[in-house]
Amino acid sequence: MKHNFRELKVWKDSIVVAKEVYLHSRQFPEYEKYGLTSQVNRAVVSIASNIAEGSARSTNKDFCNFLGFSLGSAYEVETQLILAREFGYLSEDSLNSLLGKLHDLEKKISNLQNRLRD
Repeated sequence: MKHNFRELKVWKDSIVVAKEVYLHSRQFPEYEKYGLTSQVNRAVVSIASNIAEGSARSTNKDFCNFLGFSLGSAYEVETQLILAREFGYLSEDSLNSLLGKLHDLEKKISNLQNRLRD
């Protein structure tokens, strides 16, 4: 069963999170441009991209697989943001704000997976 990703709240929320991560990663040092900055930006884009790609699959099982990829990317972003804080590139407040939004997104992705499995 195909889904319209543009109508999915989880996809819309992933776009918001991506924009916020991009805004914060612009503050990372220039020497991280091809390192952590690039990596966190690619991973956060992957969250929304996998939701969109999975929504076009013909079965809910296939969609669930892509939601799993999306969830993995969310955990990757979470780790990279924690590292950015450890390296002094993010404030504690910025980290906590971003992690709160990521945790909400991760729950929504998991909940959608569970609904599709029923």
